Amino acid sequence: MNERHAPDILPAQEELLSRLLDHIRSQSDTVLTLRADPSSSEEEHFRIMLAQTEVERVKFIVRSYLRTRLYKIEKYARYILTNPGVSSRISESETAHARRFARLTDQHFFSSVLQSLPDTQQTLDDNPPFVPPIVTEPDKSRPVFVHAIQNCPPVRLPDGTALEMTKGHISLTPFSIVEQLIARGEAELV
Repeated sequence: MNERHAPDILPAQEELLSRLLDHIRSQSDTVLTLRADPSSSEEEHFRIMLAQTEVERVKFIVRSYLRTRLYKIEKYARYILTNPGVSSRISESETAHARRFARLTDQHFFSSVLQSLPDTQQTLDDNPPFVPPIVTEPDKSRPVFVHAIQNCPPVRLPDGTALEMTKGHISLTPFSIVEQLIARGEAELV
């Protein structure tokens, strides 16, 4: 669940998500078939309930992952669409949603505020020196808890010191420091 704890949008896990959804469907079908069988013993009904509980837990995790991605896509829609490196991390359907959301937001800003301003200021571009910037970007300096899954190469902290992260080590560091470790799967956010 790195996505939930990361301030930036991470690469989409489409293949994993697809496999999970297929597995949920097959498990749900199996549970329904077994529940309909009148010859099942009480012990088998208990196992069926455990399987159904596990299916519901996995569904909850999948929904949480998708809600988190949707929140980030809507919050950073213009940032995602203007940065090719970031837009490559999201799926086609997420890109389409980001485009629609950004367009609707732009239309809303124009009709409610920008149309009343002078022509030179009727834009959502960050060219004029607005403070804060109009395009919201993730705060990669936000501290996150990171757990080393394996021995990681040393990372340089903002104060210049090196941090050795051995397997099992948990540390609180800015996201930008450990972003590459997470991308390579050497560490995870907790």
